[in-house]
Amino acid sequence: MVKKPGRMYRQAKGQAYTRKEYMGGVPNPRITQFEMGNPNGEFPLTVSLVAKEACQIRHTALEAARITANRYISRRAGRQYFMRIKSYPHIVLRENKVAVGAGADRISDGMRAAFGSPVGTAARVKAGQTVMFIRTTPANLENAKTALTKAIYKLPTPCRVLVDAP
Repeated sequence: MVKKPGRMYRQAKGQAYTRKEYMGGVPNPRITQFEMGNPNGEFPLTVSLVAKEACQIRHTALEAARITANRYISRRAGRQYFMRIKSYPHIVLRENKVAVGAGADRISDGMRAAFGSPVGTAARVKAGQTVMFIRTTPANLENAKTALTKAIYKLPTPCRVLVDAP
């Protein structure tokens, strides 16, 4: 897993690096479930979590936001909701692992051939893009807004919660 802090991977710099078939050892995304709740229900309201700035969201942050929002809304709304994660972590993150400590100068190559090995994945999000949404009934509107507000704290970019009525 990634040893470096999330702020090192937050900025979306350079070309997207997504071709997993050419590199070995890319770890699977931590997030595995993108749809939760009742997919067949008729829910008139949609509450969306929209990113204010462009960034990269690591797969671990997406999973943490999903768990937080799903746990809150499922305990309060039962099966009266449908939640979907709209961002998929397909950008491969690389890390040039450098040995530190005594004798590291004989083991490590420093910046020579510093392409890095794959350590995780991230979703590249644009400003104004919907990261996740919850469809629900008017009785559970406040619960859905609170669930997505709790999920904002797990993401590395400022977000806002929007309510869309049909």
